[in-house]
Formats: sequence, C-alpha cells, structure tokens
Amino acid sequence: MSTLTSLFPSFSGPVGRANMTFGQAVLRGLAGRCPNCGRGHMFKSFLKVADNCPVCGEELFHHRADDFPAYLVIVLVGHIVVPLMLLVETEYAPALWLEATFWPALTLALALGFLQPVKGAVVAMQWHGRMHGFGQVRSESAVRD
Repeated sequence: MSTLTSLFPSFSGPVGRANMTFGQAVLRGLAGRCPNCGRGHMFKSFLKVADNCPVCGEELFHHRADDFPAYLVIVLVGHIVVPLMLLVETEYAPALWLEATFWPALTLALALGFLQPVKGAVVAMQWHGRMHGFGQVRSESAVRD
C-alpha cells in the first residue's frame, strides 16, 4: 500500500522533479492528475490539457503531444482486438453479423477509453523529461507573457 500512497502524496507545496521518479509521473498522468503534485486534474475537457494545475499551479500548457497518443492507442487497441478476433474466429466461428457489430464497438470503446490516459502519460513523460518548455524556470515564462 505504501507504493500506491507514494504516487499521490499529500500536498505540501510543489514537489518538483527532484523527488519525482519517472514511474510516478507516468502513473499520475495515466490517472489524469498533475505530474507535479498528483492532486490537480490535468485535463479541463476530454482531451484538452489545462493550462495550469488548479492545486499547485504547475504550468502544463507546454505539452506537444500532437498525434503520438493516438498512435499509441492504435497500437495498443490493435494488439488487444486482433488476437481476440482471431481466437474467437478460430474457436467459435460466430455469425458474421455478430462479428460485424461486436468488434467495431469494442474497438471504439477501447480507443475512447485509452485515449485520455495515454495522452496524460505522454504529457507527464514530457513534464518529467523537461521537454518542450517544461524545463524553463517559472520567471522566464512570466517574462514571456
């Protein structure tokens, strides 16, 4: 249980990257939480990343996830659905109408279910790696505004 509680520590000011492991940041991103504090929500809508964490104020607008989360979701869903399709087809050979309705519905549900957590993990990886402006000092970003 201590491993799980270390992923979401109580808020006592900005944690920073110095004490954060890569795994903690990614798991927080998968949960849709701020990679810095683990308490604030990363998303302000389904796929729109919030500009700042509402709890610790960490700037999250630097992310450049682009299409990478979608590519990861395609690979992930493909590796789940295709083997299942082959297994069901070879073992049970269901009616074509059943397959034509079930597999697209499962594919869509898995894709929509994985998209936000995968995008959160990608943004958290960028945050932890100080990519695309995440490594800048807060005062530098204030001068830019």
